[in-house]
Amino acid sequence: MARNIEIKARLRHRASVEAKTAALAQHGPELIVQDDTFFATARGRLKLRTFVDGHGELIFYQRPDQAGPKTSFYLLSTTPEPDTLSESLTLAWGQTGRVQKRRTLYLVGRTRVHLDEVQGLGDWLELEVVLQEGEPDAEGVQEALALMAQLGVNPDDCVQGAYVDLLAAQPHTSGRSG
Repeated sequence: MARNIEIKARLRHRASVEAKTAALAQHGPELIVQDDTFFATARGRLKLRTFVDGHGELIFYQRPDQAGPKTSFYLLSTTPEPDTLSESLTLAWGQTGRVQKRRTLYLVGRTRVHLDEVQGLGDWLELEVVLQEGEPDAEGVQEALALMAQLGVNPDDCVQGAYVDLLAAQPHTSGRSG
């Protein structure tokens, strides 16, 4: 499976971070609208990502739920029929959550910088330092931490878990006032 080092952090000053990212980037900005549906699994996470053009990606990944840089192992399969695949997975395993976001992608060296506007959560930063086969995790961790510092992202803003976890942890309102 492919690997990367990831961080996820709250963005307190998106415009500032985006300006710094754009100055460092070799590619971007690229706007990507994503609708992720998560399915029950015995281990790891399984999500079906649907794009506005109608194609999708089934993504299985495993990573520890910890704040700060962490290693993620993932396997990605594309599909031209995400709706049918979603129905099959829902019937077989059940859905556990959904995340809708507008992602602005930049590439800084080998790092994918995602500035995400997540429905119900606000603005976030994700860094994914793509590792080579056999490369020590520590090299990617060092790159992630250095890029965070360059972008002015406070390590205290890093969170553990996935967007789907953060959404699930929010208090739900019944729609009634009072």
